[in-house]
Formats: sequence, structure tokens, C-alpha cells
Amino acid sequence: MATYAGWLLALLAFGAAAAEPGRNAPTAAAGTRTIAPAEAPASSPMIMLGAGDAVTVQLYGRPEFNTTAYIADDGTIPMPLAGRVPIQGLSPADAGAKIAKALKDGQFLLDPQVTVFVQQSRSQMVSVLGAVHTPGRYQIESNATVLDAVARAGGISVDGADVVYLLRPGADGAIERTPINLRGLQRDANEPLPTLTVKGGDSVYVPLAEQFYVYGAVHAPNMYRLERGMTIEQAISRCGGITDKGSRRRIEIRRKNDDGTYSTRSAELVELVKADDVIRVKERIF
Repeated sequence: MATYAGWLLALLAFGAAAAEPGRNAPTAAAGTRTIAPAEAPASSPMIMLGAGDAVTVQLYGRPEFNTTAYIADDGTIPMPLAGRVPIQGLSPADAGAKIAKALKDGQFLLDPQVTVFVQQSRSQMVSVLGAVHTPGRYQIESNATVLDAVARAGGISVDGADVVYLLRPGADGAIERTPINLRGLQRDANEPLPTLTVKGGDSVYVPLAEQFYVYGAVHAPNMYRLERGMTIEQAISRCGGITDKGSRRRIEIRRKNDDGTYSTRSAELVELVKADDVIRVKERIF
């Protein structure tokens, strides 16, 4: 329980950091480790069995050995004659081989052919948090990807970011954090498709997108989602454009500096917008 509580606190601290305005990528909270996309953990080809899963074990030609049971907290299931056989962390195929070996080593059967079927998976759950339509915990299937997990949560909300984070407990207890750029869906040659496989115990966090603000002599002053490569002219167009009283030559931008202070200056329409910029369109003098 202490380990789980520590992991949950690290996850909540990471979510709070990700939601802070003005950051392109959240700073790792204590107990987290960022993994570059190229260093992402290798995906497992099969779902691994875990405590709480319900499995059916069948022996070819020996129906009296067939059984359905839950995997206990110690990772074992009870088998006739062979006793408790540890199968936690194994694929269904490997679990079948492990049970067959236990029966053979105990000299109960000469050459048992064992098949294991997963009836109900309780250990293979993934949490999807942040800017999605239905945050929660979801059961995953074999070879499910980050996109599959997000889809189970109803997809990313309109204010969700393009970059999501896969959080995975590492062997040393630290949370490994892998950023995944969903713009890969547009098949940009420079960005791979986000097909990283998830496994039980993972969390997918979708932070809020970066935003900017426009006010003054525009038709719809408000806060808007910042798109990559957006110019001030495009930002003003997003809010309905300049009113009849507004001036294209009298535009100011308030921006946060690297030292945390703010500065206000005149801006050109071709300038790029940054996160948390405040754009003001002034009225014409004449």
C-alpha cells in the first residue's frame, strides 16, 4: 500500500505540474523519470496475467483436470494434484506450459497438453486522466496502444494537448514518463505514429493545451487554444477578426519573459504566438 500511495502522489504532482500555464512540457515531479520517445519501453507482445484475473485451464483429453479459478494475491492458482502453480506475470501460453511442467514433474501425467484462457481480466487496467471526455480506469486488451486507451476514455477534449504522456512504474519505483505526440496521426514524415503499447498499471495523462488570449477591438475576445506555428494574424482571425473600429497597425502583445517578468510591446501580424500571450488590438486613432 505504501508503494501504491507513493506512486499515486507522484502521479498527482505530475498532473499539477502539467496543468501549470506556460509550459510546453511539464517538469518531472519527484520520483518521475522522463523517457525520450526513442527510448520508450519495449511493448509486450501479450497481456501478462496478474492477481485477480479469472482463468480457465483445460487439459486435452483429461476433462477431470479442467478448472476455472482466480489468480491469488501471491500469483498462484490451484490445480488438481499439482497444487498451487505460480503463473503471475506470464502470458496465457507460458502459463499453460508452466502448469504442464508442474503436472509432468509431479509424475501425474506423462505429456499433458494445457491451454489457459482468460475469462476476466482485473489486473490489466489502465488509468486515463486529464483532458479526456471520460477519465477513469479501463480494461485493456492484448497489444492495446496509447491511442486505444484514449479512445476508451471518449477521446481528447477540445482543450486537450497534442502531446500526451505515458506514465509507467519503473523497476526502481520511479515513474517513467514517455511523451507521445499525437500529431503523428497526420503522418508527418518527421514524427512516428503514436503506437506505443500500454500494459496493466500504466497511466495515460492528457494535459491541457497551451492557450493565448485576445481582447480589444475584435469580434470575439476570449481565450483560445494555441496551435503550432500560429501567427498573430491567425490568432486574431480565430477570434472573428478586427472590428471596424480596430487597427491592424496598433496591436500590442504582453508576454512572459524567461526571468518570470512580463513585458508589453508593439507586435507585427507575422510574429508567432507563444503560450499565454495576451494580444490586444487597439482602436484606430482616426
